[in-house]
Amino acid sequence: MQVRTPVDFGLMIRQARRARGITQQELARAAAVGRQWIVEVEAGKPRAEVGRVLQTLAALDLSLTIHGEGIPELRESEDPAEDIDLDAVLEAHRRTPP
Repeated sequence: MQVRTPVDFGLMIRQARRARGITQQELARAAAVGRQWIVEVEAGKPRAEVGRVLQTLAALDLSLTIHGEGIPELRESEDPAEDIDLDAVLEAHRRTPP
């Protein structure tokens, strides 16, 4: 499924959850988020926190792959210590308040 909007993303999460036969509450528990957050993200909440999104995808046994021009290929390392720390990358690119 191609995801281009928060609504697309929410529909993908809902479809994956329903295909697994789990409730929003069960998914929320597995992803360590609140049920209301699941309700909002399934409805296309435009400002969903990336960390929570990744937790939810992991709880559904889904992964996120990004394709497009100018995106460098990242190699998967056999040594986990060499893997990229996504949290560190996101922190380095967070906007600081003026």
